[in-house]
Amino acid sequence: MQVSRLEKLLEFIKNEPEDEFLKYALATEYLRINDSVKALEYYEDLVNNHPNYVGTYYHLGKLYEALNRKPDAVTTYEKGMKIAREKRDNHAFSELQAVYNELTGLYDDDDDE
Repeated sequence: MQVSRLEKLLEFIKNEPEDEFLKYALATEYLRINDSVKALEYYEDLVNNHPNYVGTYYHLGKLYEALNRKPDAVTTYEKGMKIAREKRDNHAFSELQAVYNELTGLYDDDDDE
């Protein structure tokens, strides 16, 4: 019997329960198999316990958007941009800024005349 990616990751996390990458991989895997509850659990754990893991903010924000939790998505993107700026991670910052601007309607075209 072939072991699934999820089973492998769950086995790894038993030995390294605070590993940021494993938590991120688990969140991503749960999202891939459409278990948004477990994905949310791991992404929220990352932002609460490993706030400098910048990659989390984009994906958590997108998950919040998918769950119709716009205020949570906005807050997540704002926090992610702050941390990306502090870490001088310009790529992550620009990605977060783009989704933030789109979500908040910063660049909506109001000239429908």
